[in-house]
Order: sequence, then C-alpha cells, then structure tokens
Amino acid sequence: MNQQTITLYSDADFFSPYVMSAFVALTEKALPFTLSTINLSKGEHMQPAYALLSTTRRVPTLVIDDFQLSESSAIAEYLEERFPSPDYARVYPQDRQERARAREIQAWLRSDFMPIRAERPTEVVFAGLKLPPLSENGLQAASKLISGLEPLLSDGRKYLFNEWCIADTDLALMLNRLALSGDPLPDYLQQYASYQWRRPSVQQWRALSQK
Repeated sequence: MNQQTITLYSDADFFSPYVMSAFVALTEKALPFTLSTINLSKGEHMQPAYALLSTTRRVPTLVIDDFQLSESSAIAEYLEERFPSPDYARVYPQDRQERARAREIQAWLRSDFMPIRAERPTEVVFAGLKLPPLSENGLQAASKLISGLEPLLSDGRKYLFNEWCIADTDLALMLNRLALSGDPLPDYLQQYASYQWRRPSVQQWRALSQK
C-alpha cells in the first residue's frame, strides 16, 4: 500500500458533527492522519490561507497529498473509493441499495431538522449544555425524525443495515442531541444511539472534545 500524507482540518473545539463524521471514517479505515484545527470563532476559516484549501471555507477539509476536499459526506465517499475493501474497512454497506440508503440517511440529516440543530447544538452532546424544552417547531422536527426511523430501527437492531456504516454514527449524533437533553425518545432509539456512542472510533473523537 502506498503511504499518503493525510490532514483533516477540524474546528478547534471538536464540536462539529461533520468533522466527527470524517474523523470516524478515517479512523475506521485505520488511515494515519494529522488533525489540524481551525478557530471558527476567530474567523480563521475565512482567511485566504484556508480558502486555498477549502472551496466551501468550512470544516472538515481533507487534504491527501495535493488533493483537497470539503463536506463530510463527500469525504467519506471519497475515502471509500480511494481506500476500498478488502485492504481497508468499509464505511458504507457493501450492498448497492443499502449503500444508497445510507447516503439517503446522511443527506436527510444534513438537509433537514434545523429546529433540532438550532435548539440542541452539539454543545449539548459534547459539553453537557442544558437548554430549555424544545419549541413547537423542535417537537415537530423530533416527531418527524422518530416516525421516519420507526420502520428502520423499531425491531431493536444495532445498526441501520447488516453491519455498521458511517450513517450510523451520523444518526446517533442527531439522536443524542435529543437523548442527552432528556427529550422523549423511544427506548429502541435511545439504546441504538447509546450503542453507537460506545464505538471506539467515536470514543476517540469524544476524548478530543472533552480535553
């Protein structure tokens, strides 16, 4: 296997769910990489030097040798194609239809549920922030999330599909915004999110955010 120089750019607080997703994908594939931080509160992501690396000027940004890529789902898909099984662990399902469904879940989580993301920021998950009860919009978003997941997870399975994939980590983060705030969740979703949270690659990310 050829050795690459890999750098992942992260927010300085390690609170970004999107950096977490890319971090977990790299860790699951056992790819050695350097973590470099960008202070978003000081606007470092808008500086010219970072603009040369990131088209979107957001985190995460992945740099492999002379190739740069931003957006977490694009990063995970690129890593899956560049470092395929069997030499590297999979981060997407092997089955084509399940792989498409995993990407569907990821896109859904990134494009919807703004009231949950606004009222339950990741400081709730990684810093123990306590916030008021959900608004009506927040409750409606949580209800939509729960009802959408019922046919996928209500049988108590540990993963969305036959084995772990990166969508499980992304989904657990969204669910833990609610679970760790004490918002009502069915037991099977609380258990699912708790199980994903114990995964070693996720624990490594959590250790960064708790320093």
